[in-house]
Amino acid sequence: NADTFYELFYDQSALVDASLLKLNTNKLAPDCYLSMFYNCTSLIKAPELPATTLADSCYYGMFAYCTSLTQAPELPATTIASSCYSNMFNGCTSLNQAPELPATTLADGCYYSMFEGCANLIQAPELPATTLVGYCYGYMFKGCTNISDAPELPATTLADSCYYGMFIGCTLLSYIKCLATD
Repeated sequence: NADTFYELFYDQSALVDASLLKLNTNKLAPDCYLSMFYNCTSLIKAPELPATTLADSCYYGMFAYCTSLTQAPELPATTIASSCYSNMFNGCTSLNQAPELPATTLADGCYYSMFEGCANLIQAPELPATTLVGYCYGYMFKGCTNISDAPELPATTLADSCYYGMFIGCTLLSYIKCLATD
C-alpha cells in the first residue's frame, strides 16, 4: 500500500529519536510519508531520507510542528515531484539548519511552505534551479524571522506565482538578488 506510513507517528509527543528507522531508499510512492511525524513535539532525531527519486506529496508535512527538531535530515533527491517537500518542516520552530536542496528541475508546489514558521532558521539553502514552475517556492520561508540573507535566486525562466509569498514575515531580510529580467 502506497500510504503505509501515512500519519504513522502523528501527534506522538513522547517520540524523541527516529534515527534508527530505515525508510525506503528506492522510488517512493505518492503520499507515502505524508504527515508521518506531524506534531511529534519531542522529536530531536529524524530518520535518514536517502531516496533520490520522489513522488507527489511523498514528504508532505512529514515533520510539521516537530518543535524540538533542530537539524533537518539530508535531502539528496535530484528528481522531485509535485508538493513532495510541501510543509515538510512547517512550524519546526527550533530548526536552525536547512538541508541542501540539489534539485535543478522543479515540480509544481514542490517546496511550498517547506520552512514556514521556522523562526530559528538563520540561513536559507541555495536554490540552484534556473527554470521555475507554479508555486514551487510559494511561502517557502514565510515567518522565518531570523533569516537575514536570502539565497541567490539564479532562475531566469519564471512561472506564474513561482515566488508567491516566499519571504513574507522575514523581518530581518533586507536584500534579495534575483537574476530574472522578466
